[in-house]
Amino acid sequence: MDLQALSEFFRSLWGLWLMILFLGIVAYAFWPRNKDRLERYGDMPLRDDDDEERR
Repeated sequence: MDLQALSEFFRSLWGLWLMILFLGIVAYAFWPRNKDRLERYGDMPLRDDDDEERR
């Protein structure tokens, strides 16, 4: 197998690799254990400075 054939083989897997990466990120975001922390991060722009001192 020469370098050109190897390059074409790996190039054909980029779509699969990106799909797996995307699904992994989505699974991480919707995992129940991460819900509270990610909701706090989502509310961060809406909080006042006084709210930060209480937490």
